[in-house]
Amino acid sequence: MRLLPELVHVCLESTNLMSTNSHMLSVKDLSISFGGLKALNKVSLELNKNEIIGLIGPNGAGKTTLFNALSGLVEVDSGELEIHDKAHRWPKPHELIKLGISRTLQGVGLFPELTVLENVMIGASNTSRTGLISAALGLSSKDETHLKELAMTALERVYATSLANRRADTLDYPVTKRVALARALISQPKILLLDEPAGGLGAQDIEWMNSLIHNLSSQCSVILVEHHMDVVMSVCDRLYVLNFGEVIASGDVESVRRNPDVVAAYLGAHA
Repeated sequence: MRLLPELVHVCLESTNLMSTNSHMLSVKDLSISFGGLKALNKVSLELNKNEIIGLIGPNGAGKTTLFNALSGLVEVDSGELEIHDKAHRWPKPHELIKLGISRTLQGVGLFPELTVLENVMIGASNTSRTGLISAALGLSSKDETHLKELAMTALERVYATSLANRRADTLDYPVTKRVALARALISQPKILLLDEPAGGLGAQDIEWMNSLIHNLSSQCSVILVEHHMDVVMSVCDRLYVLNFGEVIASGDVESVRRNPDVVAAYLGAHA
């Protein structure tokens, strides 16, 4: 079974990817079309070491399409990508872990009949649930133990170790968000893509999520797509605002908040 040795190698390798330069990821002039619709038009952004940037904009502005491009889920028409200050072709999904990239989804996407620990372990590979369990049958006891240790460490980072043996379908929704985040953290990413982490959460859980995202930035860089403006304004160092597939503003939170184009396109009363 190659899953665990490969994961351990990748975790060590991703640590070595940290360069003395600050740019973790750079996108230049990214364009994507679906049929005749221009979903993204020459979008550029940069993510620095230990930085949290936010992508905001109206529904359909292109935020998820940008995430999908970085995750290898859509075909790119044109654009340049640098990862850890090195030019790189647009990745395929199976390459993300090796590149030190991990992503959460808008939907939690847990397997309900599996335990919390098993769900987090799935984050160690890009295989399906069946593939993971079949592969796990070939694990040595030492490798299986170490994989569980990695999963428990990820659960510890989201304060959920006590839930390790619970079935996913017994959890409250806010807790499932923690587990989904732990699953993204098991590979020890250097670049974390968070897709609406506060979606569906109440005020108290949103406050907890804010604190967690702040803590994560000490160990990785974060790109955040989020509609809760209190989360965006609280945790982000810089913002990029998308509208109709184009970046209409970027900069620190205050300058973006006061930008009249942003107010007109999106923020409105939030400004």
